[in-house]
Amino acid sequence: MSDERAPRADARRNRARVLEVAAEVFATEGLSVPVHEIARRAGVGTGTVSRHFPTKEDLLIAIMSTRLVKLTAEADELARHEDPATAFFALFTSLVRAGAADCGLAELAGTDRRLDAIGERAGADLCGRLHELLAAAQKSGDVRADVGYADIRALMSACMARKEDPLEPILAVVTDGLRKRS
Repeated sequence: MSDERAPRADARRNRARVLEVAAEVFATEGLSVPVHEIARRAGVGTGTVSRHFPTKEDLLIAIMSTRLVKLTAEADELARHEDPATAFFALFTSLVRAGAADCGLAELAGTDRRLDAIGERAGADLCGRLHELLAAAQKSGDVRADVGYADIRALMSACMARKEDPLEPILAVVTDGLRKRS
């Protein structure tokens, strides 16, 4: 019986190692790193990666789904406990910080646009939450009405692309510019 469990334990360890390495590589180097390089760094063969994740997209979804679920839960908490403007700006800032620290997430949130699809597959509609919080903050009169959701996504992408520390000055300029003027 222990002989039957050993391969499954090895398979679980290999899967966990691949996920760990891929998450680190995507975060630091972006999504263009090939699967064979992830396998090499994880100390497994490419076939091992393919058995667990038939496509690179499957590997990406496994990694990003967890992040998107957490960020969506954060958005839900903000919406429940904060006024619309505070919730919107807190989520905007949180997403920018997350993307600035994770090249892969920044790519998905930027021009790639797979963030929406991955979120849907994970049951985490982060983009929908951001859109809802923007609309609520605009309705409350705290965010400029002439700013659309596409503008918010573009501003987030631009902020995420800024890798220099500190990130705070650019966030302050952008969020100040989004506020409705009296």
